[in-house]
Amino acid sequence: MIKLEYFFGEIFIHDNYIIAVMKEGITVTPDLNDILFDIVTTYFHSKPFVYITNRINSYAVDPATYTETAKIFNLIGFAIVSKNNLAFSNSDIEKLFFKKPFLHFDTLPEAITWSEDLVLKYNKNQTP
Repeated sequence: MIKLEYFFGEIFIHDNYIIAVMKEGITVTPDLNDILFDIVTTYFHSKPFVYITNRINSYAVDPATYTETAKIFNLIGFAIVSKNNLAFSNSDIEKLFFKKPFLHFDTLPEAITWSEDLVLKYNKNQTP
């Protein structure tokens, strides 16, 4: 696992997924995708991966961010981890902007298991 620290939060790089923990009160905007593109290029190249956001802090997301994020060709799924009812309601709106698998989980281990399974299924379907 590799930990990266940014002004907006922390990113944890694993073999098949990224876990993002954003700082309290920030607003995630489409321009932050430039940083995500750099991370993907550096650590995943063309390897499929899942993005997990562990929403332990309260912050806002500009829905247009998902339109840009979805353009990352090897990003195959997106997971939101939160027990907060508002975050759960917001995720229903957010997934309208993201046309790949997008699920909400109560716990990080559930999201990680789903991510690992999604990558495994994806890789199995890509084998000639």
